[in-house]
Amino acid sequence: MVDLNTQYLNIKTELNTAVQNVFDETAFINGPQVDKFAFELSDYTGSKFIIPCANGTDALQISMMALGFKPGDEIIVPAFTYIATVEVISLLGLIPVFIDVNEFTFNLNTDELESKITSKTVGIVTVHLYGQCSNMEEILKISKTHDLKVIEDTAQAIGAIYTFLDGTKKQAGTMGDIGTTSFFPSKNLGCYGDGGAIFTNDASLAHKIKMIANHGQSVKYFHDTIGVNSRLDTLQAAILSVKLRYLDKYTKSRNEVAEKYDNAFKNNSSIIIPKRNINSTHVFHQYTIILKQDIDRQEFKNYLSKCGIPTMVYYPLPLHLQKAYLSYGGKEGQFPVSEKLCKTVLSLPIHTEMKNTEQDYIIEKISEYFNKTN
Repeated sequence: MVDLNTQYLNIKTELNTAVQNVFDETAFINGPQVDKFAFELSDYTGSKFIIPCANGTDALQISMMALGFKPGDEIIVPAFTYIATVEVISLLGLIPVFIDVNEFTFNLNTDELESKITSKTVGIVTVHLYGQCSNMEEILKISKTHDLKVIEDTAQAIGAIYTFLDGTKKQAGTMGDIGTTSFFPSKNLGCYGDGGAIFTNDASLAHKIKMIANHGQSVKYFHDTIGVNSRLDTLQAAILSVKLRYLDKYTKSRNEVAEKYDNAFKNNSSIIIPKRNINSTHVFHQYTIILKQDIDRQEFKNYLSKCGIPTMVYYPLPLHLQKAYLSYGGKEGQFPVSEKLCKTVLSLPIHTEMKNTEQDYIIEKISEYFNKTN
């Protein structure tokens, strides 16, 4: 699905130099490269404050702790996303309130948002799934009306740009109260281990986030709040500084791959190609098609596997039907779009180093399959 080896080889000299500098300095925890990377990412995204942390899940948990959410508070979260988003809600004793997603953009359905708000609602977690921003104009409008906090889960959409109706442009993760991201190796901006970061434009909130991520202390051994231990390794920060310089190039490459897939499959009656949100650019963390419901996805997936083509299902079961979260009252039929997508989506290989011959082969084999079945 992702060719990290070729990506590394293309920037090997820069990466090796950056890592060697960390070895030479032996500042493996909170070394100067961590602050350097935070500054560079702040400059890139336009977010005033960037607080690096250990991973994207920690970023979500620390954000909710910093916002002061209390056990029993309700958080609205899409039913169709990765488990980490609801996981931290539950761990903190908060109540996840699931909401369906838009069938074609895969992001939170803002038409249903107000119907989910109660007197206990304190926040909305919107996930910029697969690489494009949610309808932030509407989300921010509704959150302001009801005095709710907004967390943007930007793990799959770093670098995506949202355009508001007045022409203002903002990067994913910089529009709500807090943005979070993951630097998992396969992400668009990925390190060579675990890593994450938290974005905010609020100075007092940034101070609190930084304290929570560092055992609740701003001065060593003096703990002002309950915190956690969540740090971005210096080695990973050094790697990310190098890769950040290539992020726009990587985004351009991913869009070229996506456009070629689009042109190949737009007239295929068995496939629905990804729809773009008109207010957002797309960074294509995943290129996810929807198969028409009469297509046997597993059979198709097996066929591609035999052809040497990897595919993935992101995600096979919606959050409200996951066994661990059934106690929140989830029942089949509650969120029909999410449930349908879990049965029909399929992500195809897409990465920055994909060769034309590789993609031509994938397209050829997919076309052959549908020509035979039709």
